[in-house]
Amino acid sequence: MTAPTSGPRPLHSGIGITALGAYVPDRIVPNSYFEAHLETTAEWIESRSGIRERHFAAPEQTTSCLGVLAVRDLLAHRPDALEGVDSVICATSSPDAMFPSTAALIAREVGLAGAAAMDVSVACSGFVYALSVAYGLVAGGVARRVLVVGAEVMSRIVDQHDRNTAILFGDGAGAVVVGTVPDGCGFQSFELGADAAGGPSLFLRGAADHLPGGTPMGSYLTQNGREVFKFAVRMLGDCADASMRRAGRQGSDIDWLIPHQANVRIIEAAVQRLGLPMTRTVVNLDRYGNTSAASVPLALCEGVRDGRIQHGQQLVLAGFGGGLSWGAAALTWWGGAAGA
Repeated sequence: MTAPTSGPRPLHSGIGITALGAYVPDRIVPNSYFEAHLETTAEWIESRSGIRERHFAAPEQTTSCLGVLAVRDLLAHRPDALEGVDSVICATSSPDAMFPSTAALIAREVGLAGAAAMDVSVACSGFVYALSVAYGLVAGGVARRVLVVGAEVMSRIVDQHDRNTAILFGDGAGAVVVGTVPDGCGFQSFELGADAAGGPSLFLRGAADHLPGGTPMGSYLTQNGREVFKFAVRMLGDCADASMRRAGRQGSDIDWLIPHQANVRIIEAAVQRLGLPMTRTVVNLDRYGNTSAASVPLALCEGVRDGRIQHGQQLVLAGFGGGLSWGAAALTWWGGAAGA
């Protein structure tokens, strides 16, 4: 599984992120929570993953609920953010239902009933994939502005008695609006890929009881941590670098890497591969764990709101996950997206 090595193909500037918001549930679950029912310790979990705590949704909260709250946070900072939005995309691996789409459920609750709505299911790469679709809709004239949400209730699709997965995942949501931004800002390239040969290393059952080739699937997310780690260490840095090369830049030109938050050691390996210091990446997995499709927008929102990410800076958003899949987006940040 390798990222393509074709020459740079920059996108037209002027389409980017115009607003953003985030939400995590109130319940904080520290590593010590797992000590009572798993053979583990809080210190072991943090040393292996970098995670100290994560948030779990309340029993009455669904993925669409978290997505709606992320959009409301977006509106609190930019009250006019949804004006002109005519399409909604939700990246999620934990949809409320196969249909209606979680995107449609969110759209109805935030005043966008009737907008085109669809879910994107690419696990932890889903938010970057959804951004690429949103870009294409706007660039192609199909949509004026697109609401993109990454939302997950991972605590419901992970076996809480499986030490290999339970300790890693949390719940949350992030939301952005994709539309026109000033010239010189916006998306420059996307690097996307997937290879089902790695599917048996990370999967969640759907309508079938086994994958092609015979791998049986149970009721919960299943992960071969060792294989996914090896894949991610290489692919996170490679796809980020490839997205920059498509934009006619180098990996070392990145001001901020916004990576999928799965394991701090994976992120450390990626920045080393890119020739960047850790001080140029946004890391919050210590507080949120792996929130799958929500992790990139949560980290992006945090970096913008705390002032680290500034107008005109070069960003790369990068994810990897089930598929096995990968995705990266290079963009120049428009400072007006921060809102009030």
